[in-house]
Amino acid sequence: MEPELLHGVTDGVATVVLHHPAKRNAMTAAMWAALPPLLDGLAADDGVRALVVTGAGGTFCAGADISTLRGSADEAQQLAVQAEEALAAFPKPTLAAVKGHCVGGGAQLAVACDLRFAEEGSLFGVTPAKLGIVYPASATRRLVALVGPATAKYLLFSGELIDTPRALRTGLVDEMLPADELDKRVEEFTRVLVSRSQLTQAAAKEFANGRTDRDAHWAAQARGSGDTAEGVAAFLERREPRFTWTTSG
Repeated sequence: MEPELLHGVTDGVATVVLHHPAKRNAMTAAMWAALPPLLDGLAADDGVRALVVTGAGGTFCAGADISTLRGSADEAQQLAVQAEEALAAFPKPTLAAVKGHCVGGGAQLAVACDLRFAEEGSLFGVTPAKLGIVYPASATRRLVALVGPATAKYLLFSGELIDTPRALRTGLVDEMLPADELDKRVEEFTRVLVSRSQLTQAAAKEFANGRTDRDAHWAAQARGSGDTAEGVAAFLERREPRFTWTTSG
């Protein structure tokens, strides 16, 4: 099959699958270019409350398809950065479900997600030093914010792969799952995300990402949403809340 991005929505959870099995799901230029408009469509869908990014088969993503660098390396990197930024800006919770290799462009996508769950035995690496590529400034800053400058420098300077336990210790991974339990855990956790207030999640995502100019906006949203009243009522009545606020307003 041709390299492509597969996607579907089930019970409020959108799943985007990186599908290029001939090259361990390496991202082609066309795949990078296809991601931002795909994410725009999913973000606008009120039926989508969370997003999972994963790879086909037993690997997440082995990086960028090196054959795309035979043309303009700058153009290929620009496509990757645009895709990364679109994923980071997705207004609902995002989770990378990682099996096997998560390297180069794959790590760039995983770091752009809010959370990363990985199967034990997965390997992580940021490998531009092996190709003489200057890693994008935005991706470098995002990596540093996630794992700290020392680990970021280790990954970027060496291009070496690290295992899942080390990724967990450094904050690159949020949960490590035994073999064959990742899919079940992701399904279980995203069910939790879907049940929670999108208002809380959207505001928390902006605050956690460092945005400082929307405090008044979110205060107004909270006053007018009805989510707080519904949450309190549900708690007192010992029932599941029915939150109604959505990112589309």
